[in-house]
Amino acid sequence: MSSNCAHSHTIHHHQSHLGWDNANAPVVRIAPGESIEFHPSDASGGQLTPASTVADITSLDFSKINPVCGPVWIDGAEPGDALKITLLSFDTSGWGWTANIPGFGLLADQFTEPALHIWKYDKTTMVPAMFGPGGRVPLKPFCGTIGVAPAAPGLHSIVPPRRVGGNMDIRDLAAGCELYLPVEVAGALFSIGDPHAAQGDGEVCGTAIESQASVAAKFELIKGGAPPFPRFTTAGPVTNHLDAKGYEVTTGIGADLMSGARAAVSGMIDLLSARYNMNPVDAYMLCSVCADLRISEIVDQPNWIVSLYFPRAVFE
Repeated sequence: MSSNCAHSHTIHHHQSHLGWDNANAPVVRIAPGESIEFHPSDASGGQLTPASTVADITSLDFSKINPVCGPVWIDGAEPGDALKITLLSFDTSGWGWTANIPGFGLLADQFTEPALHIWKYDKTTMVPAMFGPGGRVPLKPFCGTIGVAPAAPGLHSIVPPRRVGGNMDIRDLAAGCELYLPVEVAGALFSIGDPHAAQGDGEVCGTAIESQASVAAKFELIKGGAPPFPRFTTAGPVTNHLDAKGYEVTTGIGADLMSGARAAVSGMIDLLSARYNMNPVDAYMLCSVCADLRISEIVDQPNWIVSLYFPRAVFE
């Protein structure tokens, strides 16, 4: 998924920052229509390597988590404009990691011990990555964190998403996608990071296949066209890498969507653990990288339905 064309600029992993702050000085200034190739670090900021063990999870320095390359100043960008980002290509590293980090994730109260899986895959063919005995996870690279600087002054955490984007973890923001972000400050001050080789909708354990990658993107302005929140257009189908064998689906039903999501994920962990003799924390991490949480029904009060779709192609 790499791009062979020349880009206007290259931004390397050391040209990055931690947290959103509209006082950050831009590392490059570009005109609308130009493209950039970014080389962000993985979400650990380089703290984890292919040789890492589970002991390294407990010693992670969270002040270094989720660095983003940038910011980029786009000439002419003003508050009220839309910044259009066309994601041209992704070129992954061939390795990645998925972890259960204590205190983090949808079921943090159930999975209190650290866990780590190191992935290795063919970055040229991008065939599904192996997970334990028999598991094969289809790959679809994207960046989890992509956004522009907020108008509010000061330093803002990189962890939660916000109106101007940020750590959105939308797995469909892949190559060919066009993303529109509302500009809140002069120059927009765009940044990107948190590359993934694959992720399920919801990223339920809190990590995907966290994998170093380069990404190329083109920037354009739509004057006065700021959307109220980020919106995007995909280049084609978004589940064709997972659909071939159908899905196993578990549900959660009740008056609270978060409780429903937890029940749906817990149900799938129980199913996978029993059927494939998996350690429950491994099933949890596997769901995070390839299973999709969906709101199936939100109108038949007082109860709503959340479903977790696990692709059968992983094991068949």
